[in-house]
Amino acid sequence: MTRTPREWKDFYLSSSFSSKYDYDGQLGAFADERGTTFTVWSPCAVNVSLRFFSHGSQEEDGTDIDVPVMVYRMQPGKNGVFTLHTRKNLSGTYYDFEIEHEDKTVTTPDPYAKACGSNGMRSMVIDLRTTDPEGWEADKPPAKTDETVISEVHVKDFSWDKSGGFPDDVRGRYLAFTKNKTYLNGDDKSFRTGLSYLKNLGVTHIQLMPVFDYGSVNEADSFAFDLKGSKNGEPFNWGYDPVNYNCPEGSYSSDPYEGDVRIRELKSAIMAIHKAGFRVIMDVVYNHTYSLEDSSFQKTVPWYYYRIDKDGKPANGSGCGNDFASEMYMAHRFIKDSVLYWASEYHMDGFRFDLMGLLDTDLMNDIQASLDEIYGSGEKLVYGEPWGADNSSLEGKAHPSDKAHFKELDPEIGMFNDCIRDSVKGSVFEKHEPGFADGDKDASKLVKGILSTIGGKDFPVQNPGQSITYVSCHDNLTLWDKLSEVNWLKPTGDPEKKRLAQNRLCAAIYLMSPGRVFFLSGEEGARSKNGDENSYNASIEENAIKWDELYRHSDLIEYYKGLIGLRRSLPLLNRKDAALAEDFRVTGGSCDSLPDGLVLVQGGDESGEILMIFNGSNLSQLMALPSGKWQLCVDGDRSDYWTEDEPVLADEKIESEPMTAMIFKKITEEANFGRQEE
Repeated sequence: MTRTPREWKDFYLSSSFSSKYDYDGQLGAFADERGTTFTVWSPCAVNVSLRFFSHGSQEEDGTDIDVPVMVYRMQPGKNGVFTLHTRKNLSGTYYDFEIEHEDKTVTTPDPYAKACGSNGMRSMVIDLRTTDPEGWEADKPPAKTDETVISEVHVKDFSWDKSGGFPDDVRGRYLAFTKNKTYLNGDDKSFRTGLSYLKNLGVTHIQLMPVFDYGSVNEADSFAFDLKGSKNGEPFNWGYDPVNYNCPEGSYSSDPYEGDVRIRELKSAIMAIHKAGFRVIMDVVYNHTYSLEDSSFQKTVPWYYYRIDKDGKPANGSGCGNDFASEMYMAHRFIKDSVLYWASEYHMDGFRFDLMGLLDTDLMNDIQASLDEIYGSGEKLVYGEPWGADNSSLEGKAHPSDKAHFKELDPEIGMFNDCIRDSVKGSVFEKHEPGFADGDKDASKLVKGILSTIGGKDFPVQNPGQSITYVSCHDNLTLWDKLSEVNWLKPTGDPEKKRLAQNRLCAAIYLMSPGRVFFLSGEEGARSKNGDENSYNASIEENAIKWDELYRHSDLIEYYKGLIGLRRSLPLLNRKDAALAEDFRVTGGSCDSLPDGLVLVQGGDESGEILMIFNGSNLSQLMALPSGKWQLCVDGDRSDYWTEDEPVLADEKIESEPMTAMIFKKITEEANFGRQEE
């Protein structure tokens, strides 16, 4: 019998289906000294067979025919589960399922696979303890710091450029993170690259863009690519195209044909990142899959895992052709199981949810509660994008985890703050539209932007810990390219000097605002992608971090470093409690009788007082400081005055230069000047 997608979905939504088929037991393949057990949930299947292969891909079989070496009929059981057990430990064996439905027979990888062959078309049985690198059992993250400073990193583009000094055999690979002594062009020890560079900058967390198995890069092509060059170019993609959610991506490994290699090498990378002093956040994409028709979810249970719109077609809130139906019981269970698996098996310290606005609030609350129960409250960071590419069709009474429903979420869950982002640099959707730092004189927008990091009517966070405060990420123009586009309309003076001043002002505003700080790796060194607003599948040459270009902008990097250090030294800005709103005041705009383009930020608690002046205009402004002694910490040129052994005291009146920030902290006789120990 052939059902329409809507008929399938209505069947699954019935109470009789849930009571009969919802399943909470073990799923996937498990191998140890007691043997191997396979379990798959396919409640509408007539028969399921388990097929074994000698290789992980048809390419390696050397044949055009997909022929297994052995086939076994699986045993049907309760709740729509099919199982098979053998006393043999089959770790290292490749397999898939042949599923006979009423209207057709399909072959599919295991949705719960923990390992796979090249390009993920065949799953692999794995005894995970055989994939642990030496010392893995003792691996743990560094202790939490008072502040969170997150740098977004793509595995391949972080280490690809030759000027980074990474050995050729690890460039663009997981193992590049294990090389903790890399320098510009390999030997210029005046400029560190890689993890030591990020450590020197003051980063505390590294957010890895997707590292699970994705479908938009042919792993075989990547493996065959000669690091010296290729006329076709090295395959590249950001990786937001999930195939096997619980398997690492093979194109970042030294051998995608051996299913255990990618696991061991990703673990080695995570362990090295931990040893270097960072926590690791995993970018996860549970809102859609690379394909609907070819996905293991659709093949095992047709239309259960995907949303249907009002016209009976696949919902497309992701903009990628399908939306994962997180509100369905087994879909909810899969996503939570997957998150907990990565936290446990790979020691991930947090999760960034792509298009979190397409996932339901019950799921996100369950994930946060489960992580807190296992690891302790707040030990694992959870945050995401509180939007989708478009509306999606959630079933029943489920609510999306978007801004409109954000107050239904656990107060530990964070979200990217587009309010401060756009107020600082201008809309990400209108490349020529300026923000406060690059030409918009309406200071009231920035006032709302800064206050949004604490909470209020303009942004629905309940506390500053929920605000991911940023101005750039992998999406849209880099900050440098955005400033270039805005300034192209008004080419006055030295264009690069102007952009650098605006960049420093952008950095001072958001790095010194409440919330958890986030930035695209390389932003601090004027990173450019040649004006490409969506470089997801552009060349690696365009996407790669150019370490020699960062070196050219060392002064800008030092400015970021000083701001990050100052922020981490100020307890007031490290606070993540809702009561910060009572100790933080932002003024600007005509209603506050301040000149155009000027914003003042004043804050204070028992730890001390700070004063910040942001001048986004083209005019100097003479300002009288409040009574007391004020130490200059930052101006438009330097962000390291606060490290001086003797404080640089401000006069009663100071001149705020155009397109600059000035930051002061109030001092007492007992003040401890200079850099604080971390």
